[in-house]
Amino acid sequence: MTRARILRYSLIVLVLAALAWLALRPVPVPVDAVPVERGTVVDSVEAEGRTRLVDRYLITAPITAQARRQQLEVGDPVQVDQVLVVLDPLPAPALDPRSRAEAQARAEAAESRLRGASEDLQSALAAAEQAALDLERAESLAQRELVARDAADRARTQHERAVREAASARFRRATAAHELEAAGAALALGSRARSDEPAMELQAPVAGVVLRRHFESSRPVVAGEPLLEIGDPAAMEVEVDVLSADAVRLRDGMPVQLHRWGDPEPLLGRVRRVEPAGFTKVSALGVEEQRVWVIVEITSEREHWLRLGDAYRVNARFELARRDGVLRVPGSALFRDDQGGWAVFRVQGDRVERAPVETGLQGGGFTEITGGLAEGEQVVVHPDRALEDGGRVRLR
Repeated sequence: MTRARILRYSLIVLVLAALAWLALRPVPVPVDAVPVERGTVVDSVEAEGRTRLVDRYLITAPITAQARRQQLEVGDPVQVDQVLVVLDPLPAPALDPRSRAEAQARAEAAESRLRGASEDLQSALAAAEQAALDLERAESLAQRELVARDAADRARTQHERAVREAASARFRRATAAHELEAAGAALALGSRARSDEPAMELQAPVAGVVLRRHFESSRPVVAGEPLLEIGDPAAMEVEVDVLSADAVRLRDGMPVQLHRWGDPEPLLGRVRRVEPAGFTKVSALGVEEQRVWVIVEITSEREHWLRLGDAYRVNARFELARRDGVLRVPGSALFRDDQGGWAVFRVQGDRVERAPVETGLQGGGFTEITGGLAEGEQVVVHPDRALEDGGRVRLR
């Protein structure tokens, strides 16, 4: 065999071997990769809630009478002592002994409630005054760096809460005074035939807006029948029902963000109370769940949520824990390794290697990395099942 033929056959063998290698070599797996970066990781709980007014008052008929046509519309503002409903007396005999005794008992009960509300108001005003002094003292110490800034923030929170509680106590006292006046008027009016008496005017005990009216045209009403409901839209809070398993992780004063309320910018709030009793609720899938009411007070400025009304839907996000400036990766990059720990696929050139990692806080789609990765390294997100340690990859 000549030398030229040997070279020709050798070249053919080399070409065939190269073609076989190209055909049998592993095909790079297309992957998506993101860098390991520093950022914020927030562990949170989200639930649906609705707004409600802190203070509301139901105007009821103190006696059986003829109510005149209602002129107020829902949403109309009302002032203190403004006439809300006018009741004309019906021809009727004077109160019998039993009815008189009941009316007298209602008047005495209203007087007792007024005394209690007055005491609560004095206590709330004293607490607000003390909270103001504590805030002034804490601010002074914080400016001189004698106490931590957190102490001043807590004092400010306590002061704001005391002011709101004083406003609610003032509302309750005004309500009790109105109830006493109505009970006394009913007792006096029932002492003789009402057809000879002038019309009774029911006045607003507090300033606010009309939330609901229970009648429009003139008609007879009986004692205790609801007529109007009024409230103060500036005193708004949010009630959120959360799973009982999540409720045990919430604390008073915990920050809250309110989303999907009608504006892209979330409202800020904080947990005011986690109610101690739960209730059963059937989910949309027909599963019975134990839920708990969590009351959130809105801390954003009033001008930011002027158009937010009573019983409006919102989504509440409770911030359980936060880590700022930590190494983080998307949660979709993590998977369980053979030992039950967490691992990622780290990109090294055109290949990947399995890298065990230590994790910290999780939330918001991200996971804190406390060991195993360095800032700037590339990791695969949504790793394919066919991806193996040392496998070839191609970035999309």
